Formats: sequence, C-alpha cells, structure tokens
Amino acid sequence: MSYFGSARAALERLPDMARRGGAARPGRICSEDDARTELAACKRLEVSLAAPGEAGYPPRLATLDDAPPLLGVRGAVEALMRPMIAIVGSRNASGAGLKFAGQLARDLSQSGFVIASGLARGIDQAAHRSSLDGGTVAMLAGGHDRIYPPEHQDLLVAILNSGAAISEMPLGHAPRARDFPRRNRLISGAALGVVVVEAAHRSGSLITARIAADQGREVFAVPGSPLDPRAAGTNDLIKQGATLITEASDVISAVEPIMERPIALREPDDNEPLDFEADASDRARIVNLLGPTPISLDDLIRMADASPAIVRVVLLELELAGRLERHGGGMVSLI
Repeated sequence: MSYFGSARAALERLPDMARRGGAARPGRICSEDDARTELAACKRLEVSLAAPGEAGYPPRLATLDDAPPLLGVRGAVEALMRPMIAIVGSRNASGAGLKFAGQLARDLSQSGFVIASGLARGIDQAAHRSSLDGGTVAMLAGGHDRIYPPEHQDLLVAILNSGAAISEMPLGHAPRARDFPRRNRLISGAALGVVVVEAAHRSGSLITARIAADQGREVFAVPGSPLDPRAAGTNDLIKQGATLITEASDVISAVEPIMERPIALREPDDNEPLDFEADASDRARIVNLLGPTPISLDDLIRMADASPAIVRVVLLELELAGRLERHGGGMVSLI
C-alpha cells in the first residue's frame, strides 16, 4: 500500500508478482463478501482487528520485519500497550518450576509489567494465572474460536477481564504443529524480554528464546538442577550468554534501560517506487545469491549490484510465491 498508493492497486499487482516469483498459480485474494463475513464473525466474538501503529497492536511487535499485517485482538486493549515480559517454559513442568513461574509473574505484574505467554499447559498457565489481576496477554496459535488446549477456555475468559488475547490467524483456523513457532515470535516480539523457566533440549521454549535473540529481545533463563532434563535447555541458554535470573528484580534491572528508549515503528527504506521491470538477468542474479543460509538485505543489494528497489521487488515476488523466508535482523533465505 505504501508503494502503490491504495489497497486496490496493490491487490491488482499481486497475481503477476507471484507469477514472477515462481508460483504455479496465484493465491486466492479474499473477496468483499468473505471479508464482510469475517468482520461479522469477529463482531460476534468481540474481536477487533488492529494493524501496526493502531491501538491494540503491541508497539514492540510492530517494529519487527515480519510483524503480522493484521491482528485479531480481544479483551482489554490497553494491556497490549503496556510494557510486557514474556514467561515461557515446559508443558510438563516440575512443581518447583510452576511455583517459581507463578511467583515471578506475580512480582513482575505487581511492578507494573504485563505478562505475555502462550496459554499452554505448565509454565504458561502458571504465569497467566498468577498475573490475572495486573493484566496478562495470551498469544494464540489458532483463531480466537479455536482455543488450544481446549481445557484452558476458562483461563482465557479470566484473562480477558483485565488482559487480552491476540492471534494473527483467521477465525476457524485450528492450530497445527507448524503454527506454534510462528505464534512464539509474537510472544517474544511483543515483549521487552523472555524468561525461560524450564525447557528441555529441542523444546518450543528454546525456539522462543532463539527467536527472541534474533529479534533483539533480552533472554533470561532460570537455572535448574543438572539432573533434571527439564532444566537442560535453560542451563544451556545460560552457557550461551542468556542472563541468569533468580528473582523479578534481575529482570527489571535489565529491561529498565530499554524502556527509556523510544519505540520506532518500521518505515519503508526510502520513497523509491518499486521497479517492476527487473529483467531476467537481475532476477536470476538475486535468486542465485539466495540459499538456505540467511543473508542480510544490505549484503544482498551490494552483491547483486542492483538498486534497492529491484532487490526488494524480487524478494517480494519470491515471498508471494512461498519461496522466501524472512528472519530477524533484516535477514532472508530461500526456502
């Protein structure tokens, strides 16, 4: 919309751009009837839609390169505009882990922070329940009408009293395994930092910690017994440079300097219009420079010896065709 001037003009360009990127067939564009049906369903569930920069869209989430263009928001919108700390951890948590997560969430909440988590069993649930009074935010992997796990429907209702829930998925979307890492980037992206209480090797919580580091967020880890496999991941995070914490004041002292910095929303790199006449040699050169290893946009522009506008449009074509993945820090890779 920034480059084409209107949503209508941008939508008209999409099929041709996807074809140029290598798509076998253009993606389906939502019709006006479908949009009205979705809006009516959102109204029945009291879900509002927010774009970056609008009320209800977490300000820090809006700064990400891959920020969702639209979020479904439900509950107390003002909670989404306050400073957040994410707390995540094992679904099969120990009693000690659950107790610590609850105490940490309570202390941070009483200090003015909103607690963000993923509504999962274990640590997530403990963090949400202990911060209900001060406000907590649940990031959903599915649509607002497809709550997972189902037994946490009552917890979500309690959250919405003074907190909120957000999802980038449409109504009716049941969460799949691949949706949870995507959801995890919302948890970390909206927060000042992420606290990992318990996490085994190759767990979803470690994925959240990795995403948080890529996003430039603070990563905190709670040490655990070397004999407990549920603490193996957090202990490794500490070895890799995560900040060791044992109480809320450790988190607060680390994020206070960040809170003093103004939040700058993403802006287009420049006002140069996209050039849709990139010739075949430009496109082939840019695609050949891409691979499964992420590369920065600046390096890609330099090595391709092409204008930023041409590189951006080729990347957009690849993305529309489902062939490009965007990473934190302005990195991209070919799928």
